[in-house]
Amino acid sequence: MKRGEPTLIQHQQHPRKFDIEEARRVLGDVFAPWVQDLNLSIEGIDYEPPQTAAAGWQPGAVLRMPFSERLCRNGGIVCGQALMAFADTAMVIANLAANRGYRPMTTVDQTTHFMRAATASDVLADARVVRMGRTMSFGHVTLSSAHDNKPVAMVSSAFAMLT
Repeated sequence: MKRGEPTLIQHQQHPRKFDIEEARRVLGDVFAPWVQDLNLSIEGIDYEPPQTAAAGWQPGAVLRMPFSERLCRNGGIVCGQALMAFADTAMVIANLAANRGYRPMTTVDQTTHFMRAATASDVLADARVVRMGRTMSFGHVTLSSAHDNKPVAMVSSAFAMLT
């Protein structure tokens, strides 16, 4: 199949649930090759609240970006560009979880607040959908060091839902 041709994912009806296997399939089929070069992995998908969920529960996803020297600038610090691309990708997966399936979308706004350097450690993204509307989605991502679980950046995003 050539890049850009519709895939099964693009033609399917929304599944009853958007599980981790479906998320991994989308990550491999839909994203640009350079995003796939980040070697992201999906750690978890939350598409419906557990029975013990707090009142403010939000659908979302947790992804991991493994540490790589290729992603670092001088001093072994993971560059902001890689972190922002990671946050954007995590938010797309969170939107798909909230939607319970693939839906074309595009980023219309992303604001990143860097809190401290990410060095020599995988980075985790906890992406949450704050509001999913018919034409727009709003969310936030916390990027944390996998080594000590301390936040390295906070990201807020808005997406246009295309269909």
